Amino acid sequence: MTSLSAIKQISINARDLPRATAFYRDSLRIKHLFDAPPRMSFFDCGGIRLLVGVAEKPELAHATSIIYFGVDDIDAAYVELKGRGVKFHPGQPHLAARMPGREVWIAFFDDTEGNVLALICEKAD
Repeated sequence: MTSLSAIKQISINARDLPRATAFYRDSLRIKHLFDAPPRMSFFDCGGIRLLVGVAEKPELAHATSIIYFGVDDIDAAYVELKGRGVKFHPGQPHLAARMPGREVWIAFFDDTEGNVLALICEKAD
């Protein structure tokens, strides 16, 4: 019986691949692995491969799911990324959930291609 549990790769659509590659590599400083011209650029997100690419077919050119990037200090990450030109949604970061012994904080931002991404951090309360 097949059980899906491990994410190996996530794909994010791009309209302008050089611009998107620069954003993920330079603004977010995600480790750039390699390019597969003319449609794809690959990054390493802690062992999960992120494919930023131009859709092969029009029916695949759609908005993506939100990818939450884990950070240890969301306030510091917010300030640093904002300083690199990352456009955060207003009112960030904010408390998303309070659970026994911890709080989950998130901050949403957009990449250069209109995809919504987020930072997520768990803080001890």
